[in-house]
Amino acid sequence: MRRFLLPLVWPTVAGVLVAIVLLLAFPQLSGRDPSVSSPTVNSAPIQQTATPPEVKRPAPEVKNAPALSRDAGPVSYSEAVERAAPAVVNIYSSRIVESEQHPLMSDPFFRQFFGKDTPSRQRMLSSLGSGVIISDEGYVLTNHHVIKGADQIQVALRDGRETLADVIGTDPESDLAVLHIDLEDLPVIAISDSTQAAVGDVALAIGNPFGVGQTVTMGIVSATGRSHLGLNAYEDFIQTDAAINPGNSGGALINPEGALIGINTAIFSRSGGSQGIGFAIPANLARQILNELVTQGRVIRGWLGIEAQEMTRELAASFGLDSVAGVVISGIVPNGPADEAGLEPGDVLIKVDGRTIRDARAVMTDIAAISPGTQLPLSLVRNGERMDVTLEVGERPTAETRQPQAQPQS
Repeated sequence: MRRFLLPLVWPTVAGVLVAIVLLLAFPQLSGRDPSVSSPTVNSAPIQQTATPPEVKRPAPEVKNAPALSRDAGPVSYSEAVERAAPAVVNIYSSRIVESEQHPLMSDPFFRQFFGKDTPSRQRMLSSLGSGVIISDEGYVLTNHHVIKGADQIQVALRDGRETLADVIGTDPESDLAVLHIDLEDLPVIAISDSTQAAVGDVALAIGNPFGVGQTVTMGIVSATGRSHLGLNAYEDFIQTDAAINPGNSGGALINPEGALIGINTAIFSRSGGSQGIGFAIPANLARQILNELVTQGRVIRGWLGIEAQEMTRELAASFGLDSVAGVVISGIVPNGPADEAGLEPGDVLIKVDGRTIRDARAVMTDIAAISPGTQLPLSLVRNGERMDVTLEVGERPTAETRQPQAQPQS
């Protein structure tokens, strides 16, 4: 038997060896595309980083932008920049402060020897930012923090013109301000409907970072409706990874067609420079604040006079509630609308105008949109019992007249 099988073994072995050599030399013979590599798995752990006088001005006429087309993306954004950039201005603000001549003057022991004649000197503090020309009437939108406390505000246009600006009004709670400049033939930016901005849309930031001059950076819309950041009382930010640095505040965030989608306001940074997390106030909110500041001199918001605390599962269980819907009233402003309606600390507010409450800041924003004098139905739970009350919405006090609160106030 061995004599008969031995002549067959060697041809078989030789055939297998030849097949292996051919497959190694010509892998396409196996039917597999050699250009496609096998998937690999990265097993490395993920690194986690850590009341003013009455104002009777007409509302400014702004230029509305057409809807953004997403059919095809351009290879260059130079046309968009050319449409928008002339309307983005540099803002230089300055104020004079008193400073003591010597650090020892801060010590009461040394100060007593000088009495009221403590030597002092004046010095000039300067800051820079950006702004956006909204109408050919000369209205400029910027951030409140850019011009806060300024004694003089200078606006420089891209075409080389410079002029002093007047403050029409400010709204610290949204961090917006409106300036007015008196120049002719002003470039004006078109304003888009910021509710149409979608995550993934290309976004360009224009401003004056670090005072180097007008600069354009590009990114995308990273998120919309960002809140709970602790930046402003009213937050509904557009988040972008377009580089935003000090000096960009008040500048424009535009879409690929050069229309304004937001006012650059803040960055999240551990180093002080851009780390790809910037925030812009949506153009729709900026337009609303602009109109109110121009026509009324202030922003009028609805107000209940309560301090609200977020509901947690532990609090819900202690109140005998089945869900975490609603907010806990932790404080009542004396003589405010809620106080006059009989609300008490410890009440759980579960519905406003028939709508279930999910978030303390969200309900604050909803109430702010209600006109003062409106009769507003509320549903609440007190000592485990459901109650329905109706109160008259008041006007939210300004930041200057209201005492600072640690919790959201509605």
